[in-house]
Amino acid sequence: QVQLVESGGGLVQPGGSLRLSCAASGNIFGVNAMGWYRQAPGKQRELVATISNGGITNYADSVKGRFTISRDNAKNTVYLQMNSLKPEDTAVYYCKLDQLAYGMTYWGKGTLVTVSS
Repeated sequence: QVQLVESGGGLVQPGGSLRLSCAASGNIFGVNAMGWYRQAPGKQRELVATISNGGITNYADSVKGRFTISRDNAKNTVYLQMNSLKPEDTAVYYCKLDQLAYGMTYWGKGTLVTVSS
C-alpha cells in the first residue's frame, strides 16, 4: 500500500556530486522515519543516513561531512545530497520508510550510483 520511488542515480567521476530523491505515496499515516541504505557488489546492505519525522539525522561514519539527508514532510519525500563522491560510494542506494505506529517497513527498488573515472 506504500510505494517508494528513488531517482537521481547515475555515473559520476570521483569528487563529483549527486542528489537522490525518494518520493513516498500510498496509504501513509502517522509519524514515520525515512532513510537511505546502500549495497555494493558482494557486500551486505548498510545504513547510509536516517532522518526522523522531527528532522533528527544519523549518518554512517563513512559519509559524515560529505552526505546530507533532508526531508519534506508535506511531500513525503526524502533527499540525499552526496558530495565529494568516492569510488567506494558505488552501490545501489535504497530508500526506506518506517511507519512507527504499525511497525511496518517499506523499501524502494533502488537506484544505482557509480563513481568511476
